[in-house]
Amino acid sequence: MESPRFVIQEHRTVEGVHWDLMLEAGEVLATFRLAERPEAVAGHPVEATRIFDHPLRFLTYEGPVQKGTGRVRIVDSGTYESDDRGEDRWALTLSGGILKGPFVLVRVQGDAWRFAAEELESQP
Repeated sequence: MESPRFVIQEHRTVEGVHWDLMLEAGEVLATFRLAERPEAVAGHPVEATRIFDHPLRFLTYEGPVQKGTGRVRIVDSGTYESDDRGEDRWALTLSGGILKGPFVLVRVQGDAWRFAAEELESQP
């Protein structure tokens, strides 16, 4: 069985910039909007918001943002492994160009999550 895929898209719009972490989960991409660029996750936990699932075609999408208000480009992609996925915690081992190694998504409250390198998550 092939490893599931992930992608991080940078969205530049007139409102600013944000990044979407999309994780292949069955027939959809579970999507988390990141408040900071992916490289920041190596140094400290990053705020993430769980948003709506996207179709698998977004694994390779680059181009205009909906309604032509900006552009989307892929900044990282690869595969991931996960043996620990619960309602409030999702442990991932990413194999991407930028993000490599163990990471974790932890629910803070509702749709608010925290995305961190696993070793940072265990620190006070």
